[in-house]
Amino acid sequence: MSDDLTTLTVMSELEFSGRVAIVTGSSAGIGEETARRLSALGAMVVVNSASSVEIGEKVSASLPGKSMYVQADIADRVQGHALVDATIEQYGRLDFLINNAGWTTSIDHSDLDGLTDEIFQKTFDVNVFGTWWLTKYAIAHLRKSDNANIVNITSIAGVRPVGSSIAYSMTKAALNQMTLLLAKSYGPIRVNAVAPGLVATRWTADWDAMHAAVAATAPVPRSATPEDCAEAVLALLRNKYTSGEIFVVDGGLTQRM
Repeated sequence: MSDDLTTLTVMSELEFSGRVAIVTGSSAGIGEETARRLSALGAMVVVNSASSVEIGEKVSASLPGKSMYVQADIADRVQGHALVDATIEQYGRLDFLINNAGWTTSIDHSDLDGLTDEIFQKTFDVNVFGTWWLTKYAIAHLRKSDNANIVNITSIAGVRPVGSSIAYSMTKAALNQMTLLLAKSYGPIRVNAVAPGLVATRWTADWDAMHAAVAATAPVPRSATPEDCAEAVLALLRNKYTSGEIFVVDGGLTQRM
């Protein structure tokens, strides 16, 4: 465990004690870091991935608190429902749903032929339909919690004309709108989104030019980290009177776009 997570555990060990969290797409990146922080704060965490089973199992085993790993591709409605069912069977409740799973591939916005129907469909299947089906199924269980939260990991691509592809940007805009509509209609469940800018992860490790451009433009001159995004998730979970917010985590970049 890193020093900051050790300190977090000592200072706030019981903050989320007894709470159960599903973090989709949590075998790496933002999802993994969010799972680690929730576990350090006492939550029972369900780690998930569509594939990467061995990695997901290792992440789950390495968490400081109670955890289990469930393989499920949320783009398959049946598998998404099974993820929730497994959580309820194991822990008997659900308090936090962190919708982090997503998919994209990099296609220039001017390359309409490159954005094939297959790529377009897959992007929506995971990022929109899968997230919707999972959330809709989970709400019945979340309603039984006295501190129910849904946090959708979206992107500044959902609020500005940027992003790895046109399809990706469209899906993130859809998730932002879904966040607002669910927050309006399903209180007292709190529904919020974290919308990061470019995040330094394994997937973006070779995007040197883009990281350099962000560092040269953003008031906070660097790309976001998974830790930045996980802390934003925690902030939303902690604030019991915040719902319907799109929490942009981009170092002020969108203020200069």
